[in-house]
Amino acid sequence: MPPAASRALPWLLVLLAAASLVHFTHNAEYLHEYPNLPAWSRAQVYAAWCLVSVPGLLGFLRYRAGRPLGLPLLALYAALGFAGLLHYTRAPFSHHTAGMNLSICAEAAAAALLLADVLWLAARARALS
Repeated sequence: MPPAASRALPWLLVLLAAASLVHFTHNAEYLHEYPNLPAWSRAQVYAAWCLVSVPGLLGFLRYRAGRPLGLPLLALYAALGFAGLLHYTRAPFSHHTAGMNLSICAEAAAAALLLADVLWLAARARALS
């Protein structure tokens, strides 16, 4: 595996987890200000973050252990990081505050970085096998 991509993986995973936590925290604390969201409680938003984080944690542990499902679980976790963009199906960008847009876009950007790294690692592993 390429050393740079392999070394970046834990950092990109932490980056996405942090960006996702910021976004979900913003959702939970300003839930009533987000346009056209379904009726959720703060606790439900935090519980959703915990559930969304499971594939990332399990994927990383499996990847480090050399298990086959590690990279697919990490790819799933990265893909889930794009779910925040669904806010824009409820209301346009201009109807969200700067804080909302920043947290949504930061999470999506972190997800893109992690997904690119995971895909690179998967392609490299496939080429070497």
